[in-house]
Amino acid sequence: MTDVDPSAPAPIAVGDDTPAFIAPVAMENDPDGLFAGDSGVLDAEVRRVLVRILQRRFLLAESSPAEWKLLLAHQQMIESRLNDLFVRLVVDHSRGVAYKEQVRSDELDVPILLKDEAYSRAETLVLVYLRTVFQRETTAGTGSARVDVEEVEQTVLTYFSESDGTRASQQRAVRTAIARLDREGIIEEESEGRYRIGPLIEIVLSAETLRDLKRWLDEQTTDAATPAVREAEGVASGTTEGELS
Repeated sequence: MTDVDPSAPAPIAVGDDTPAFIAPVAMENDPDGLFAGDSGVLDAEVRRVLVRILQRRFLLAESSPAEWKLLLAHQQMIESRLNDLFVRLVVDHSRGVAYKEQVRSDELDVPILLKDEAYSRAETLVLVYLRTVFQRETTAGTGSARVDVEEVEQTVLTYFSESDGTRASQQRAVRTAIARLDREGIIEEESEGRYRIGPLIEIVLSAETLRDLKRWLDEQTTDAATPAVREAEGVASGTTEGELS
């Protein structure tokens, strides 16, 4: 048996100058690639920001300053990549918020990538109250708006009926709603049970949506509107904001 010399060059087919085997390119010889077969053109940190935009509902300048800086520096390129997926990037510089929207068109067959995740009834009620407090405090010149979980419960629970379960289950629904809004960055827990309301609330809950919710709440109860809802009606008449899809 003849031993094979591993250092010998790859065999060449008879009558052909093409190697029978093509050795893969090593990573060190392909410095522009981040992984084998990489054909992307974005730097690694820019790709991470793009992924964060796709993963999260919002990207906040306050909580992610490094990613926000990269987003602004490479906004056009990131927008282009999202547009390739029929997704639109929205950057609100004044509030320090970036989010994505699904492109929809009657003239173009658009595959839907982003799915709507509706808020529950409890989450919607909490949002209405938070938006009301935020607008009241900012209109009064307060630098920021804060709420305690007990005051949120006290207002929101007035819209539940006996058919919505026991008071304990209703309270759990409100606490679960608050926890979701905290995860999404709409509110931030500063101390146990006390939350700061962020400017995201004005994006999530537009004036038009707030008016619709006011009508919905009126239909859900035979009682007169509570002070919070009456304030919400006043807020709706004075602001206009874009909605998330």
